[in-house]
Amino acid sequence: MKANIAGQIAHLRRLSRQQLLDLWQKLYRKAVLPGIRREVMIPFLAYRIQEIAYGGLKTATRAELRRLARALERSSSNELLNQPRIKSGTRLSRHWHGEMHEVFVTDSGFEYRGVGYRSLSEIACKVTGTRWSGPAFFGLIKKPNSVAGRRDE
Repeated sequence: MKANIAGQIAHLRRLSRQQLLDLWQKLYRKAVLPGIRREVMIPFLAYRIQEIAYGGLKTATRAELRRLARALERSSSNELLNQPRIKSGTRLSRHWHGEMHEVFVTDSGFEYRGVGYRSLSEIACKVTGTRWSGPAFFGLIKKPNSVAGRRDE
């Protein structure tokens, strides 16, 4: 099946619904759910063809997706998806206007000067007095036009 993966994927659009159903059965080893439209089957089949040819998601990626799904079941907040993935116990530091600011990553969020915070952006706002992206402020996200080596803004 590895031969000409792109060609196989391009060919999907030319298949009849019945041919797509047969291919689904072959690739997934089970019948498609009733009522799924042809336009929905094609991307799933394309993904499965690539997954078989090149390998699926890494175990760690699947575990992270399961963790996020469980968290979203408990809370529908998008905040869970926007949080940087930093291990608990990590220390983040930033030099700002002549002063060093340290944040500790905890299981429940972040700690700055003995106070718990849910987001790095709250801490960045407290430090600077203006709205900042916390991950960008603490160097977790590089700003597109940032100057390399710049430490104190």
